[in-house]
Order: sequence, then C-alpha cells, then structure tokens
Amino acid sequence: MIACEAITRMAASMEPKWNGQFSCFDLVAKTDVCTRTLVRVGDVEIGGGDFVVMAGPCAVESETQILQTAEAVASAGARILRGGAYKPRSSPYAFQGLGVEGLKLLRKAREETGLAIVTEVMSEEDVEVIAEYADIMQVGTRSMENYSLLQALGDCGRPVLLKRGMTATIEELMRSAQVLADAGNPDTILCERGIRTFETATRNTLDIAAVPVLKTVSHLPVIVDPSHAAGVRSLVPALARAATVVGSDGLLVEVHPCPEQALSDGNQSLNFREFRRMMVDLQPYLDLQQRTRQVRPQLLATGGVD
Repeated sequence: MIACEAITRMAASMEPKWNGQFSCFDLVAKTDVCTRTLVRVGDVEIGGGDFVVMAGPCAVESETQILQTAEAVASAGARILRGGAYKPRSSPYAFQGLGVEGLKLLRKAREETGLAIVTEVMSEEDVEVIAEYADIMQVGTRSMENYSLLQALGDCGRPVLLKRGMTATIEELMRSAQVLADAGNPDTILCERGIRTFETATRNTLDIAAVPVLKTVSHLPVIVDPSHAAGVRSLVPALARAATVVGSDGLLVEVHPCPEQALSDGNQSLNFREFRRMMVDLQPYLDLQQRTRQVRPQLLATGGVD
C-alpha cells in the first residue's frame, strides 16, 4: 500500500537538466501531485520519517542460522529480515540456496520474531510461489533489466525492492521502476548497492550521490546496501553512516552468526556484535538527519516512456 503526500512549498531548486532527463518517467518521477511515496509493509512504513533497516544473511542456510539471525537483528532494531532462498551466483559450483525450504524457514522466522521478510526473486516463474511467503519481493542487480520478471511483478500483490544494476545508470534504474509501475505495481523501493568501476579495493563503488539525486527526481523511497557496495566487512558501518547523512530511507545489510563460515558473502557480512555496534553508532547521524531533513523539489512531468 502506498500514499502520495502532496507538499506545496519546495525548499531547494531543481537541477535544470534533470527535468528533461528523468521527468519522462512520469509514474515514478517526483511531481507537484506526488512528492513522496510511502511503502507500507505491515506496521513498517518505508519512505516516511522512520529509517528502516533490513538485515539478515545473504542466504538462508539452516533453521538455526536464520532463527538466530532474526532474533539478533530484531533485538538490535532491524524491522525487516532479509535472506535469500534462491541465489544467483557467479559460479555454478557455489551454493545456490535452499529454494522453497528456505522460504518456509523465512516464514518461521517471521512467525517467531514479527519481522517482515524480503527475499530475492530471479525468474517470472517463481513470482507466485515466493509471493506466498515474502512481504517484499527483491529484484537483484542482475535482474534489474529483466523486463519479463518486472512485468510479472506488476500484479504480484507485494512491494518490490529494486536494486540498481551493477553497470546501470540512474536513468536506467528509473526506467525499470517505470516498467514496474506501468505493469501495475507502484510499491517500489529503490536500492543503491554500488556500481562496478575500475577500483579493485572494494567489491563495488558506492555511488553515494545517487541517493540525493534519486530523492530529488523520484517520489519513491531510496535505501542503500552497504554490504554489496563494500564487499569488505570493516567498511560496512562507515558506508551505512554515509547513507544516513545523504538522506536514504534505510539500509539493506548482510548479517550472519559466523561470517567466516557463511556459504555466501561471508567477507561482507557483519556478525551480531558488529551489527549491534553499527546500529548504536548510527543514532547520532539519524538524529542529525532528522533535524536537517528538508523537502526536495518536484519534477515537471512531461509524459510517458516507451
């Protein structure tokens, strides 16, 4: 469910080139009619005044692992549990996920902790079954321009977390969000997760400027995935703090009981103690952001997109 809040007074000025560049995506562009979308998942509201943290393992590995993680992240302040049941991996020999069994374990974690569930969907054939278990359907970086999948998610009845493709521009991310909206699903959360550059010290390069740009040109909520952006556990808290300062609506963070033994993405996963510390350290930045929050300008919508 979403609500568009019309705000008449705009505090900042619009970069002139952005009006023409992004306003063609009329269903997701910020206008004087719709300046902000609130995506509601149960009692959680994304895109409003709360900073929503989604946390959990890259992949659901076992019942013990996912239940321990759900309890730990919930007690630290996370509102949504992330966990992959179907995993798109670079290597055919890497762990591919538990499939439906993983979805059942996520459902059990929700029943025991009350956390909403976000999990990835890779194929249009899987949309119906995953929607039975998930509260939010995640479109991964490799699937951002899988238009058959986006079309299938149009009437899935669940909000969609749309990750930016690792080589995609902001304009291309907006185009995929437009496809979702045009297919009938306006409940989209945009996610900046880092882009591929020539830098090799990190897994990706966090495009931190993308957050205020997206908050300016789109009415959709914007969150940041510092885990995939860094690929290095020690950098995740610093990138999370940066995300709060630039005005993101939340985080998507990988957390594992024992990252050294994780079947996927252990190098970028926080353990429980590190996650608790990150959440505590974020609070002063969130307080500052709350005091300095301002309304961004609207776009002048000019028409649809092919």
